Formats: sequence, C-alpha cells, structure tokens
Amino acid sequence: MSFKQIFSLFLVVILFTVASFLIGCAGTDRADESDAGSIEASPAKNSPDEAGKEDDKGKKKGKDDDENKEEAVPVEVSELTLGSIESVLTFSANLEAERQVSVVAEAQRQVTELLVEEGDRVRRGQILLRLQDDEQRSVLKKVKSQVTKAKREFVRQERLYKQELISEEQYNNADYELEQLGISLADAERELGYTKVRAPISGTVTERMVNLGDQVQIGQELFELIDFESIVARIYVPEKHLAELRTGLPATVSAQAAGDYACSVKRIAPIVDPKSGTVKVTVAVGAQPRLRPGMYVDVNLVTATHLEAVLVPKRAVVYDNDQMYVYRMKGKDRVERVFIKPLLTDKYNVEPVGGLVAGDRVVIAGQAGLKEGALVKLPGDETSATVEPLENAEEEIVERAAL
Repeated sequence: MSFKQIFSLFLVVILFTVASFLIGCAGTDRADESDAGSIEASPAKNSPDEAGKEDDKGKKKGKDDDENKEEAVPVEVSELTLGSIESVLTFSANLEAERQVSVVAEAQRQVTELLVEEGDRVRRGQILLRLQDDEQRSVLKKVKSQVTKAKREFVRQERLYKQELISEEQYNNADYELEQLGISLADAERELGYTKVRAPISGTVTERMVNLGDQVQIGQELFELIDFESIVARIYVPEKHLAELRTGLPATVSAQAAGDYACSVKRIAPIVDPKSGTVKVTVAVGAQPRLRPGMYVDVNLVTATHLEAVLVPKRAVVYDNDQMYVYRMKGKDRVERVFIKPLLTDKYNVEPVGGLVAGDRVVIAGQAGLKEGALVKLPGDETSATVEPLENAEEEIVERAAL
C-alpha cells in the first residue's frame, strides 16, 4: 500500500468520527427541549408542596409494605407411610448362667492325671481328672476279701441254725458281721470314687484351677463349669407394665460388642417387690455365638406389634408440655398444626391415634420458626421468599388505576 492510500484512509476515519459527534450533540439538544416542554406543561405536579406530599406518601407506603410482607420459613417435609411398629420396653442387665458350678476335691490326694482343659465341652459324669488312688484300691481289695469270707460264714451259720445246731444269737452275730462289712465295702468304693473327679453338669470348662502334680485338699476348687444353654438376663419391670407381660413374650438382647439376638421371656415372678415396685422377669437367652455370662446388655421387650400403622417420624413431633403435635402441609406452601396422641412408640416412629393418614406431608426440620398457617418454603422451591397480603395488593391496583 502506498503512502497516498494510507493518508486517504486516515482522513476518512477522522471525518467519520467528527460527523458522529455532531449528530449526537444535535439529538441531546432536542431531548432537552422536549423535557423542558413537558415540565412547563404540568407545573402543578412539580410544585414544592405537592412534591413533598408525594414523597411522604411513598415513604409511608413503602414502610407499610415492608411490615406486611410475610417471610417464608425454610422447612423439610416427609411423606407419611404405612408400616410395622412395635411397642418396646427397654431395660439393662448383666448376663448370667443359671447352671454354673465349681467342681471341688473330695479327697486329699495328689493330681496324677488331667483329662480336660479350659474351653472343653463335657458331659455330666465325665471324668475331669484323677487323683492318686493306691491306698483306696488296697483298702477296697481288703474289704472285698473280708466280705467274701463273711458271706461264706453266714451261709454256714444259717444252715446250722436251721438244723438247730447253733443258737439264735450266733446266727444273728454272723448276719450283723456281714452287714457291717457291706457298709465298709461301700465306704471303700466311695473313697476310691473320690479319686476320679467327675463333671456334675453338662457344660463347658471355663476355668481350670489346678495343675498336674498338685496336692489338693478336701473342698479345694478344681474347675468352673458353665452350661451356656442356661444363660439368662434378669430384668426388673415396673408394676404398671405387669398387664403387658406374659411367658414367651418376644424380646431382643443387644450387646455393644456382639450385636442383637432374639430371645423370649422365660419366667415372671409371682410377686411385686414392695421396696422397688418392680417385678423380676427372667429372659431366656441361651447359647449365642458372641454372648458370655457377665456381659452388660440391653433387653428389649416387645409388648405389642401393629403391622399397618401410620408411621410419624419422631423428628416431626413437637412437644408442648404434655401435648404432642406436628405441622402438616396445607396446600402448596402453608402448614397447619395437628395435635396427636401416641398409640405405639418405638425408637424412630410414633403411631398416632387418628388425625393423620398415609400420604400426609409433615415438617421434619424447621418447626422452630412455624406457627398455625405459616408460609413455608421447601428445598428447591423457586417461588419468592415473601408474599404481600391481599388487601395491600388491592390498594396498589386502585392507586395505579387513579394515575
């Protein structure tokens, strides 16, 4: 491109800019003249007194509108459904075994053989250990020999007595001697039996308190046995619930480290403790994989079950002294207060006696800012957060029509 061409293009740009500026100034002058004419044509509206009145009226109306605006309260709602609910009484207890025994020594001897260890399952009558028995065996053998001799002597004396060759006293003496030797034989057999320590019940060896070679004393504890099938939880129920109790009532036992287990009521005491006003209830737990005697557990008694119940979340319930109520959605964005009376209650829900039906929507969060007929806003609602009362809207329409 030559120098002349560049210079010509530069002049064209300058001329275009100047022309645009002049056209804009002319339009501004015409607008100013039009505004001035409008002002002169309506002087009454712009007089100082009238302008002041209009400003005061506008401010007052704006203030009243702000005061009458109703703020929508943000809430969360839940739709009521039908489901099963259980009435549960909860208590705490320590598990214990009804069949639990300590096995003790009945002879003063040395331990010569250990046959079981902790954790072993044993049957009733099973030998757990053996003690030294040489002396008992010797005594038993001697007594048996004496008994054999006494029996032969008694037979001979009996034959002679029948033949009237001996007196009745001689016959009675032979009979008495045989009887005494029989007692001695029983004693010797019992003493020998004491050297074999047997399980008094069927169960599990939970503790061994003796070692091989120990010299045990009469009455010394040797083993601890527990029948885990006999594990129970004893709870004490207030007498006001006595009518709800029965043998076989379903229950659950919960332990923090073991989970939940189904069980049932085994026994109900026939009397009420006058000091505590409670009834002792024995819940049969039985042998469970992770439950042990001594564990702390929660016991839940299921006193009633309703299968088709209206379930109201406890999160929705508001408590006012001894009254309970919920806020139910009325229309799209209003709520109404509904008082309820609980029929059954569990950990999460309440079954009301009438007043609510499945499908009703109740407020579960945000109840603190509500009252009867309050305006609410649900999550994701795109409507305005405020609503002006109807009477204010009518006044505004009239004023606009007058203008």
